[in-house]
Amino acid sequence: MSESRPAARFDAVIFDAGGVLVLPDPTVLAPLLAYFGGDSDISAHRRAHYAGMKAKSDVSAAETSWDAYNHAYVAAVGIDGPDRTEAADALEHTRYHHTWRWVIPESRTALDRLATAQVPMGVVSNASGQIEAMLARSIAQVGPGAHVDMRVIVDSHVVGIAKPDPTIFDHALPSFAEFDRARIAYVGDSVTMDIAASSAAGLHPVLLDPYDDHVGADFERIASLHDLADELT
Repeated sequence: MSESRPAARFDAVIFDAGGVLVLPDPTVLAPLLAYFGGDSDISAHRRAHYAGMKAKSDVSAAETSWDAYNHAYVAAVGIDGPDRTEAADALEHTRYHHTWRWVIPESRTALDRLATAQVPMGVVSNASGQIEAMLARSIAQVGPGAHVDMRVIVDSHVVGIAKPDPTIFDHALPSFAEFDRARIAYVGDSVTMDIAASSAAGLHPVLLDPYDDHVGADFERIASLHDLADELT
């Protein structure tokens, strides 16, 4: 007799966008930083984003402060010595909101699995007013459409509240009113923004940590959205 499957812990999942569904476009940033000796491989730039987010969290940088991120990013793609400061400055002036558009392939396929299993989903993201339109191009939209069906997509610029203020979730949670907040997972890539805000809002925080940068942390971590899909589908 086969063992019974454990009951799922979550009734719904809400995602951050940046670092969870999309990354700053490496096809833009790789040529930019190759000029300074940076590795042009997409895998190096994927890794660099999470190194940058770890550095940002380590200094508890505010949402609008990206200096630690920029320096960690350029270091992660192999830029050394005196070029590092100039490269970080170039990254600061090139990585802006319209470059947050490169779809993480495994996140996209995991969303398809969750949608097939009819898991209720949404997005709450610190952004600049572009997130809903960007996601609708290739990932997700509110309600039925060409991509994955989300109940709600909240953009901080549109609602006027940004994480780590937990009240940003007040704009999303009415769409999940039938569920206990503690049974809604919120998946993000920032300790200071995502883990802090979702915890304060009463959700279950989950950090997407594909390179194991946060070993020993006192919150839940996953390597891929497929880890959640494995549990919920």
